[in-house]
Amino acid sequence: MPPVQPSLPSGTSPRLAASGRFPRVVIDLERIRHINCGLGRFSLHLGRELLTASAGLVEPVFFLPPGAERHFPGMPFSRLLVSPWKKEQVQRMVRPFVQPVLPKPSMALWHTTNQMSRYLPLDGRVPVVLTIHDFNFLHQCPHGEPTWEKTRKLADMQRKVDRAAAVVTISRFVARDVETLLDLRGKPLHVVPNGLALPPAASAQRPAMIPPGPFLLTVGNALPHKNFHVLLGLVAELPGRRLVIAGKKATPYGAFLEREVTRLGLSERVVLTGEVSDGDRQWLYENCEAFAFPSLTEGFGFPVLEAMQCGKPVVMSRRTSLPEVAGDQGYFFDSFAAASMAAVYRDGVAAFAADPAAPARARAHAARFSWAETARGYLGVYAGVLRSRQQAA
Repeated sequence: MPPVQPSLPSGTSPRLAASGRFPRVVIDLERIRHINCGLGRFSLHLGRELLTASAGLVEPVFFLPPGAERHFPGMPFSRLLVSPWKKEQVQRMVRPFVQPVLPKPSMALWHTTNQMSRYLPLDGRVPVVLTIHDFNFLHQCPHGEPTWEKTRKLADMQRKVDRAAAVVTISRFVARDVETLLDLRGKPLHVVPNGLALPPAASAQRPAMIPPGPFLLTVGNALPHKNFHVLLGLVAELPGRRLVIAGKKATPYGAFLEREVTRLGLSERVVLTGEVSDGDRQWLYENCEAFAFPSLTEGFGFPVLEAMQCGKPVVMSRRTSLPEVAGDQGYFFDSFAAASMAAVYRDGVAAFAADPAAPARARAHAARFSWAETARGYLGVYAGVLRSRQQAA
């Protein structure tokens, strides 16, 4: 069992004893440029919470693309700008020549917030905390990437682990993958779960693309690992129900889904909405009969918690991190055969409806995941690395 999220002891500060000032910690938020994607949202919420939680502990320095400061209105902070020459593929070539003449680093630590980042500090003396979100490229369905590409990505992750002073994952499942697939070389491994943001306000009216009547919902971009096509067989077993798939559909897998809907004669019962507004997505969560999530691979699984946050029953796969995130609040598919999934759906929805306390339990489970707690966990990791460096000095 990997170690759990580290705590920051009350009254403890990683203040650098020699300098008497708060250590400057650079936090790579470059992916905030893709604000509507998972890593973009992670960057946004972690950055905002660290600005609040780090007071009196560290000085956060945000590594941002130009213009991204707009996402932190009224919150003063230091920043470094993303630029092409700061990419590791460039710095790797110049580092051996400039390292001997670099002055004492002004930063105490660098947090690489995702395993796909192209950026590391130029100065090799600066310790790095690396967050690994998932190994989805290895857990993909058969339509995933070729073997050589998987090998390349795994080697790139190992190089980042070799550079890191500590590694963080967002779930225990991913931590077990790290221990199995990479060589930590004795470096500490922490689990700091993601947080869940407060929901946006729902649209005041039923979205125009959703016909009247009960529906089951799934959310996500149309990608093969989401496994949405198995839900077509499920809805075919549920007379009087529609299936709503909310997310980007302009993908090859989205085109496959549309062909399958037509082939199976489900055009009147399946709605592929394409990308929706935050308000419409929230309306769908709040008004669905149940949420279905048959994904084959997830590093975390935000949609499961977003549905539970709305007090809805969730029927879902048992793959990768999903059982860990859902805990005892999910109803799980043991098979993707249509009849088996339909039995899980009927039994789960009926059990949920028969238990007046079920919606409150689902909401309470989702509430356990907060960005404030996530930020506190990362501050604990930073403190541990900084203390180790002080002791080794």
